[in-house]
Amino acid sequence: MEILKVEHLTKTYGEKNTFVTALDDISFSVEKGEFVAIVGASGSGKSTLLHILGGVDKPTSGHVYVNNNDVFSFNETNLAIFRRRQVGLIYQFYNLIPILDVKENMELPILLDNKKSDEAYLNELIETLGLKDRVHHLPNELSGGQQQRVSIGRALMNHPALLLADEPTGNLDSKSSKEIMELLEISNRKYHQTIIMITHDQNLAMHANRIITIDDGKIIKDEKVK
Repeated sequence: MEILKVEHLTKTYGEKNTFVTALDDISFSVEKGEFVAIVGASGSGKSTLLHILGGVDKPTSGHVYVNNNDVFSFNETNLAIFRRRQVGLIYQFYNLIPILDVKENMELPILLDNKKSDEAYLNELIETLGLKDRVHHLPNELSGGQQQRVSIGRALMNHPALLLADEPTGNLDSKSSKEIMELLEISNRKYHQTIIMITHDQNLAMHANRIITIDDGKIIKDEKVK
Protein backbone atom coordinates (compact mmCIF):
# COMPACT_ATOMS: atom_id res chain seq x y z
CA MET A 1 0.00 0.00 0.00
CA GLU A 2 1.36 3.41 -1.00
CA ILE A 3 1.79 5.60 2.08
CA LEU A 4 3.81 8.48 0.56
CA LYS A 5 3.62 10.02 -2.89
CA VAL A 6 5.82 12.92 -3.99
CA GLU A 7 4.92 14.66 -7.24
CA HIS A 8 7.10 17.18 -9.11
CA LEU A 9 8.54 18.66 -5.92
CA THR A 10 10.59 21.82 -6.40
CA LYS A 11 12.17 24.10 -3.82
CA THR A 12 13.99 27.31 -4.71
CA TYR A 13 15.57 30.07 -2.64
CA GLY A 14 16.58 33.65 -3.40
CA GLU A 15 16.40 35.50 -6.70
CA LYS A 16 18.68 36.63 -9.53
CA ASN A 17 22.31 36.29 -8.37
CA THR A 18 21.35 34.45 -5.19
CA PHE A 19 18.84 32.08 -6.84
CA VAL A 20 19.32 28.43 -5.80
CA THR A 21 17.33 25.35 -6.78
CA ALA A 22 17.49 22.99 -3.80
CA LEU A 23 15.03 20.44 -5.23
CA ASP A 24 14.41 20.11 -8.96
CA ASP A 25 11.18 18.34 -10.01
CA ILE A 26 11.45 15.32 -7.70
CA SER A 27 8.87 12.51 -7.88
CA PHE A 28 8.77 9.13 -6.10
CA SER A 29 6.50 7.01 -3.91
CA VAL A 30 7.02 4.84 -0.83
CA GLU A 31 5.06 1.75 0.20
CA LYS A 32 3.95 1.19 3.80
CA GLY A 33 6.66 -0.65 5.72
CA GLU A 34 9.56 0.32 3.45
CA PHE A 35 12.89 1.43 4.90
CA VAL A 36 14.28 4.01 2.48
CA ALA A 37 17.68 5.70 2.72
CA ILE A 38 18.14 9.00 0.89
CA VAL A 39 21.81 9.61 0.24
CA GLY A 40 23.81 12.44 -1.23
CA ALA A 41 26.66 14.82 -0.55
CA SER A 42 26.30 17.95 1.56
CA GLY A 43 24.21 20.46 -0.38
CA SER A 44 22.56 17.82 -2.57
CA GLY A 45 19.08 18.69 -1.30
CA LYS A 46 18.42 15.61 0.84
CA SER A 47 17.79 17.48 4.11
CA THR A 48 15.54 19.98 2.34
CA LEU A 49 13.54 17.04 1.00
CA LEU A 50 13.21 15.48 4.46
CA HIS A 51 11.99 18.74 6.00
CA ILE A 52 9.34 19.10 3.31
CA LEU A 53 8.20 15.48 3.75
CA GLY A 54 7.75 16.20 7.46
CA GLY A 55 5.78 19.40 6.85
CA VAL A 56 8.51 21.47 8.52
CA ASP A 57 9.27 23.37 5.29
CA LYS A 58 7.03 24.11 2.29
CA PRO A 59 7.84 23.45 -1.37
CA THR A 60 7.91 26.13 -4.03
CA SER A 61 5.77 23.83 -6.17
CA GLY A 62 4.66 20.21 -6.28
CA HIS A 63 2.74 17.93 -3.93
CA VAL A 64 3.35 15.59 -1.02
CA TYR A 65 0.61 13.05 -0.28
CA VAL A 66 0.64 11.04 2.96
CA ASN A 67 -2.12 8.44 3.23
CA ASN A 68 -3.70 10.13 0.18
CA ASN A 69 -3.85 13.51 1.94
CA ASP A 70 -2.25 16.48 0.19
CA VAL A 71 -0.09 17.74 3.07
CA PHE A 72 0.26 21.31 1.82
CA SER A 73 -3.46 21.77 1.28
CA PHE A 74 -3.78 21.84 5.10
CA ASN A 75 -4.14 25.16 6.93
CA GLU A 76 -1.52 25.92 9.59
CA THR A 77 -3.55 24.30 12.40
CA ASN A 78 -4.11 21.07 10.49
CA LEU A 79 -0.50 21.05 9.29
CA ALA A 80 0.64 21.19 12.92
CA ILE A 81 -1.70 18.29 13.72
CA PHE A 82 -0.30 16.35 10.76
CA ARG A 83 3.27 16.85 12.01
CA ARG A 84 2.32 15.76 15.52
CA ARG A 85 0.27 12.69 14.59
CA GLN A 86 1.63 11.45 11.27
CA VAL A 87 5.36 12.20 11.45
CA GLY A 88 8.01 10.94 13.84
CA LEU A 89 11.25 12.92 13.62
CA ILE A 90 14.68 11.75 14.72
CA TYR A 91 17.39 14.40 14.62
CA GLN A 92 21.16 14.18 14.80
CA PHE A 93 21.23 16.13 18.08
CA TYR A 94 18.30 14.36 19.84
CA ASN A 95 16.31 17.53 20.79
CA LEU A 96 15.17 16.11 24.12
CA ILE A 97 13.56 18.35 26.75
CA PRO A 98 16.25 18.69 29.46
CA ILE A 99 13.85 18.92 32.44
CA LEU A 100 11.87 15.80 31.42
CA ASP A 101 13.01 12.27 32.19
CA VAL A 102 13.15 9.41 29.67
CA LYS A 103 9.51 8.36 30.09
CA GLU A 104 8.24 11.95 29.96
CA ASN A 105 10.26 12.75 26.83
CA MET A 106 8.88 9.65 25.10
CA GLU A 107 5.29 10.51 26.09
CA LEU A 108 5.54 14.13 24.95
CA PRO A 109 3.83 13.75 21.50
CA ILE A 110 0.89 12.00 23.18
CA LEU A 111 0.55 14.62 25.91
CA LEU A 112 0.75 17.47 23.39
CA ASP A 113 -2.18 15.84 21.63
CA ASN A 114 -4.15 15.78 24.90
CA LYS A 115 -4.27 11.99 24.84
CA LYS A 116 -3.47 9.34 27.40
CA SER A 117 -0.41 7.18 26.80
CA ASP A 118 -0.81 3.51 25.96
CA GLU A 119 1.18 2.25 28.95
CA ALA A 120 1.60 -1.26 27.54
CA TYR A 121 3.03 0.09 24.28
CA LEU A 122 5.22 2.61 26.13
CA ASN A 123 6.66 -0.12 28.36
CA GLU A 124 7.22 -2.35 25.32
CA LEU A 125 9.15 0.43 23.60
CA ILE A 126 11.21 1.12 26.72
CA GLU A 127 12.09 -2.58 26.89
CA THR A 128 12.88 -2.83 23.17
CA LEU A 129 15.07 0.28 23.32
CA GLY A 130 17.02 -1.04 26.31
CA LEU A 131 16.00 1.88 28.54
CA LYS A 132 14.30 -0.02 31.38
CA ASP A 133 16.95 1.01 33.93
CA ARG A 134 17.00 4.63 32.70
CA VAL A 135 13.28 5.49 32.80
CA HIS A 136 13.60 8.27 35.41
CA HIS A 137 16.95 9.68 34.23
CA LEU A 138 17.20 13.16 32.72
CA PRO A 139 18.87 13.63 29.31
CA ASN A 140 22.10 14.96 30.86
CA GLU A 141 22.39 11.69 32.78
CA LEU A 142 22.37 9.63 29.57
CA SER A 143 25.00 8.81 26.96
CA GLY A 144 24.57 10.05 23.40
CA GLY A 145 23.41 6.63 22.27
CA GLN A 146 20.85 6.45 25.07
CA GLN A 147 19.54 9.92 24.23
CA GLN A 148 19.08 8.87 20.62
CA ARG A 149 17.18 5.77 21.80
CA VAL A 150 14.83 8.07 23.69
CA SER A 151 14.30 10.19 20.57
CA ILE A 152 13.46 7.02 18.60
CA GLY A 153 10.96 6.03 21.28
CA ARG A 154 9.41 9.50 21.21
CA ALA A 155 9.13 9.33 17.42
CA LEU A 156 7.36 5.94 17.58
CA MET A 157 4.86 6.78 20.34
CA ASN A 158 2.13 8.06 18.01
CA HIS A 159 2.49 5.15 15.54
CA PRO A 160 3.35 7.72 12.83
CA ALA A 161 2.76 7.17 9.14
CA LEU A 162 6.38 8.20 8.51
CA LEU A 163 9.47 7.97 10.68
CA LEU A 164 11.94 10.54 9.33
CA ALA A 165 15.54 10.25 10.50
CA ASP A 166 18.00 13.06 9.71
CA GLU A 167 21.58 11.73 10.00
CA PRO A 168 20.51 9.80 13.15
CA THR A 169 24.01 8.52 13.92
CA GLY A 170 25.91 11.65 12.95
CA ASN A 171 26.76 12.57 16.55
CA LEU A 172 27.56 9.06 17.81
CA ASP A 173 30.58 6.78 18.08
CA SER A 174 30.73 3.63 15.92
CA LYS A 175 29.35 1.29 18.61
CA SER A 176 26.37 3.53 19.37
CA SER A 177 25.81 4.09 15.64
CA LYS A 178 25.58 0.34 15.08
CA GLU A 179 23.09 -0.01 17.94
CA ILE A 180 20.89 2.81 16.64
CA MET A 181 20.80 1.32 13.14
CA GLU A 182 19.83 -2.04 14.62
CA LEU A 183 16.99 -0.35 16.53
CA LEU A 184 15.73 1.34 13.36
CA GLU A 185 15.72 -2.05 11.64
CA ILE A 186 13.81 -3.53 14.59
CA SER A 187 11.18 -0.77 14.43
CA ASN A 188 10.83 -1.46 10.71
CA ARG A 189 10.47 -5.23 11.16
CA LYS A 190 8.61 -5.44 14.49
CA TYR A 191 6.25 -2.48 14.11
CA HIS A 192 6.19 -2.39 10.27
CA GLN A 193 7.23 1.24 10.58
CA THR A 194 7.85 3.14 7.35
CA ILE A 195 11.24 4.84 7.65
CA ILE A 196 12.94 7.46 5.51
CA MET A 197 16.51 8.13 6.61
CA ILE A 198 18.85 10.84 5.38
CA THR A 199 22.53 9.94 5.39
CA HIS A 200 25.76 10.69 3.54
CA ASP A 201 27.17 7.30 4.61
CA GLN A 202 26.71 4.52 2.05
CA ASN A 203 27.44 1.87 4.69
CA LEU A 204 24.57 3.09 6.85
CA ALA A 205 22.32 3.29 3.79
CA MET A 206 22.81 -0.45 3.26
CA HIS A 207 20.69 -1.09 6.38
CA ALA A 208 17.68 0.11 4.35
CA ASN A 209 15.90 -1.95 1.71
CA ARG A 210 15.90 0.86 -0.84
CA ILE A 211 18.37 3.66 -1.58
CA ILE A 212 17.48 6.91 -3.35
CA THR A 213 20.51 8.95 -4.40
CA ILE A 214 20.17 12.73 -4.83
CA ASP A 215 22.60 15.08 -6.54
CA ASP A 216 22.04 18.79 -7.23
CA GLY A 217 18.42 18.50 -6.21
CA LYS A 218 17.60 15.63 -8.58
CA ILE A 219 17.11 11.91 -8.07
CA ILE A 220 19.91 10.20 -10.00
CA LYS A 221 19.37 6.65 -8.74
CA ASP A 222 16.59 4.69 -7.05
CA GLU A 223 17.38 1.06 -6.29
CA LYS A 224 16.23 -1.83 -4.12
CA VAL A 225 19.06 -3.31 -2.04
CA LYS A 226 17.24 -6.06 -0.09
